[in-house]
Amino acid sequence: MIGLDTNVLARYYVASPDAATQQQSVLAQKLIESGKKLFVSKSVLLELEWVLRGYYKCPVADVLTVLRHLQALPNVEFEDRFGLDWSIDALADGFDFSDALHHASYRQCKQVATFDDRKFARRALSRAWKPPVTVVT
Repeated sequence: MIGLDTNVLARYYVASPDAATQQQSVLAQKLIESGKKLFVSKSVLLELEWVLRGYYKCPVADVLTVLRHLQALPNVEFEDRFGLDWSIDALADGFDFSDALHHASYRQCKQVATFDDRKFARRALSRAWKPPVTVVT
């Protein structure tokens, strides 16, 4: 099994105008489409979403397309498949991907503590997420 770094995934999914990165895109495509067993960690997923949204300024719809495509590749395994699936659905529902993936990692906890009342806690409460998200006061 081969673990993939964020830059390999970014080169696979984002077109590049310069020759050096075009060559990396070809190599990334060759590897990802080789049929070899590949692995993607949660930290790489977090970074990939940030790179797409923050660096490349991709709209959420495009980020969802990338994550769903990656999720559907038969030769790719994930550190936390349930967390990825759940976080993609949450992103589609308007949540921050990183908040959702963090929350999915706390499935064994009885609650999640945060200071983020508006964007995270209130929305998670309105969706009855388990474990419940509470604001530290």
